[in-house]
Amino acid sequence: METSLVEKESHDPPTTTSEPLSAFMLAKIERNRQRALMLRQARLASRPSGEGGTCAKVAKTVDSGAGFFIEEDDEEDGHIAKKVTQQPAPVMESDYLMCEECSKPFMDSYLSNSFDLAVCDKCRDNDVKHKLISRTEAKQNYLLKDCDLDMREPPLRFILRKNPHNTTWGDMKLYLKLQVEGRSTEVWGSEEALEEAKETREENREVQKQKRFNKKVKELRKAVRSSMFRKDTSVHQHEYGPEELVDEEEDLYRKTCTTCGHQLTFEKM
Repeated sequence: METSLVEKESHDPPTTTSEPLSAFMLAKIERNRQRALMLRQARLASRPSGEGGTCAKVAKTVDSGAGFFIEEDDEEDGHIAKKVTQQPAPVMESDYLMCEECSKPFMDSYLSNSFDLAVCDKCRDNDVKHKLISRTEAKQNYLLKDCDLDMREPPLRFILRKNPHNTTWGDMKLYLKLQVEGRSTEVWGSEEALEEAKETREENREVQKQKRFNKKVKELRKAVRSSMFRKDTSVHQHEYGPEELVDEEEDLYRKTCTTCGHQLTFEKM
């Protein structure tokens, strides 16, 4: 009795979940499916082939009785391997991504997976066009807020890297500079408006810096004046001058301190 091998390929769309998949995820699923087909074709092509078909061994599944199945080769039972005359399915390129730089289709790339940017790995420019910048640099150089990076639709994608200055610190968020520049244009409208905002912020920063400097100078002068003042805590000894007759009828006399001007009135007995 001859047995035949039937390989069934499912072309049904992925099962829907509570949230619909994006077009990028659907394209990625289709690319993975095409890649699996290509691997299958390569395996079939490596086996001995006959006329117009691919030769494959047919295995028989036997229940071991221990909770799993064992595949036995039919050649051991005297059966002859049967040829599979069905041709492999062709590779579909309709769902491939088109590179924005070279205009060539490609299945997968680093930029497409990490930043949803349709650029193949051959056209990737790490030094200039596709340079990565940190979150702090994106906020300072392009005057972006946290809400501009995380809340504005669509949120900018990023990758996590260990901090090169100290590995115990939190991971760095790296953004694609090209996408940060595009988000800055959305926020400020144009590059000229961004430059004006930078100049205004720099002027305000200089004004605040001058105010802080003047405040520190004022506090320093006050501290210097306070340090130069010395209160005389010694006991003063009056030194009176010659006696003066003030009232002849009352026989009152007055003496004046030659140092502090204190006056002492008295009568003689």
